[in-house]
Amino acid sequence: MSTARLTESRIEGFGPRKSPYDVRDSGLKGFGVRVLPSGAKRYFIHSQHEGRRVWKTVGDARSMDLDEARRRATALLAALRRDEAPVLPEERLFETVAEEVFERCGRRWKPGTLKVNRNYLRSTIIPWFGGMNIADIAREDVQRWFASLHGTPVAADRSAPILSVIMRQAEVYGYRPEGSNPCRGIRRYRRKGRERFLSELELRRLALVLDRHEARYPRKAAFVRLLLLTGCRKTEIATLAWSDYREGRLFLRDGKTGPRTVWLSTPARAVLDSLPHENKWVFPSPRRQGPMVSAVFDKFWGRVRKEARIADARLHDCRHTYASIAIMAGESVTTTARLLGHNDAGTTLKYAHLSDRSVREAADGLAAILGS
Repeated sequence: MSTARLTESRIEGFGPRKSPYDVRDSGLKGFGVRVLPSGAKRYFIHSQHEGRRVWKTVGDARSMDLDEARRRATALLAALRRDEAPVLPEERLFETVAEEVFERCGRRWKPGTLKVNRNYLRSTIIPWFGGMNIADIAREDVQRWFASLHGTPVAADRSAPILSVIMRQAEVYGYRPEGSNPCRGIRRYRRKGRERFLSELELRRLALVLDRHEARYPRKAAFVRLLLLTGCRKTEIATLAWSDYREGRLFLRDGKTGPRTVWLSTPARAVLDSLPHENKWVFPSPRRQGPMVSAVFDKFWGRVRKEARIADARLHDCRHTYASIAIMAGESVTTTARLLGHNDAGTTLKYAHLSDRSVREAADGLAAILGS
């Protein structure tokens, strides 16, 4: 925080930084201007009143000249000293409200979701809005913020819902007027969906590579096979306990969309039955208590996909392959959504148009892996 004699030209020259910053006026104690990452500037007063710190926005520098801001600030500060300050709504900084929202709502989020959301909050949202009064954030502020992220569209699209949740909860807590969410209607960046699935030839090459590694890395090879044979998410298989496997089914306790049951095919059951039951976990970590960490499987997959000449394929594409084959086999979108654990069948619709020859080949190739 710095101090300077504020003038119109000097304020005009205050450029935005990555985080909000304040410049206090040396000519009027308790008066200053806050510069936001968006470039917006807000006049404010700060003082002590009845033993507590008072920080109030006086006005927006875009719509209020400096002389008017000083007059209002002088009147407010004088009223505070006389204990005659007008009743103003208590200001709450965005960063404080965001922490409150994460504290209260984060308990309902999965640990992984909470971690990702907090990372986006700290990296893309707080630097821009952290020092703003939650009630002052307008649609144009959100639009400028979103436009500033055009170089990282994925981060923009994932951060926008987090910001919207914070604004919506601010309404619930009474910090903003009802129906005032400035994120409503913000158009997301269009990202081309990555619909990668394995062809017959790729599946055959992958099967051969897994066969070669099975003797040395039985659990890691089994992990990849189960992804292909169940369509489960990587974390759902990686954190399997033997108690989750019974009656030919997987009873997932903590799937991404909540508890669910996965019916297993004969080949999938055979893969599980081939593994030793020497630990609570199906894929136990050799170095610590608990299941193997995701990085172990990622490293194995990196080697396998290179040998199978499918270097652009991700582990998640095993799930895409399973879904595409289910659709091609004649399963309805609703049924496939249940197989995948999608709460919204609309999420599954992206697979419904995959009816070209390459998908048919993929189905044949997967059947070969299953041994049919």
